[in-house]
Amino acid sequence: MARIGIIGSAGRMGQALARAIADAGHQLSGGIDKGGDVAALAQASDALVDFSAPAALTANLAAARAAGIPVLVGTTGLEDAHHGLIDEAAARIPVLQTGNTSLGVQMLAHLVHRAAEKLGADWDIEIVEMHHRMKVDAPSGTAKLLGEAAASGRGTDLGASTESGRDGMTGARKPGAIGFASLRGGTVAGEHSVIFAGEQERIVLSHSAEDRMIFARGAVRGAAWLIGQEPGRYTMNDVLGL
Repeated sequence: MARIGIIGSAGRMGQALARAIADAGHQLSGGIDKGGDVAALAQASDALVDFSAPAALTANLAAARAAGIPVLVGTTGLEDAHHGLIDEAAARIPVLQTGNTSLGVQMLAHLVHRAAEKLGADWDIEIVEMHHRMKVDAPSGTAKLLGEAAASGRGTDLGASTESGRDGMTGARKPGAIGFASLRGGTVAGEHSVIFAGEQERIVLSHSAEDRMIFARGAVRGAAWLIGQEPGRYTMNDVLGL
């Protein structure tokens, strides 16, 4: 039984995490939100799960480092500077950072990587995602994760390949581009499709999230797996052994 603390406990995801911790037979060591004592939470925990905000990442990683415990970072909307902070922390403690903790999404990313690797650059790749009306960042962290999987399969850099926000006279699609389209509305928990469009044929790989509990269960499994691991930066693929 692990003692798992939640950073960002008051939101819907935080509440789902509390249920998932109990369902998995672990102990909820506590939960905090903005202004909470993250250092005290870290000292009372065997692992932390962070679903708060990018602005809180510096303090959260520092608290985990000071306590010598692992942390799973599920916060989306991270920028290059945040990833630099994660790399620094991972030199001292185990850190798992992911845009999506769903085990199904991780398997989808694995399949996307393989498809991109085997089909080649003459197949166009488009990623379409839809989330609830309250989501504030786009493309979603999951869409970016899938884009990274596709780019990695092709042996290219996602940053140099991305096409998004097309509007007006954009011209023809660039060869080798990975396109993103973001839809927002209703209460959709998360839907992602990766389209491989070739000559006279298409392959569509998709995942639909029906409830936030799938993310909570995956996050708890990932946090528990981190306990006892060597310092380093991990992904959900490591948890699944992919």
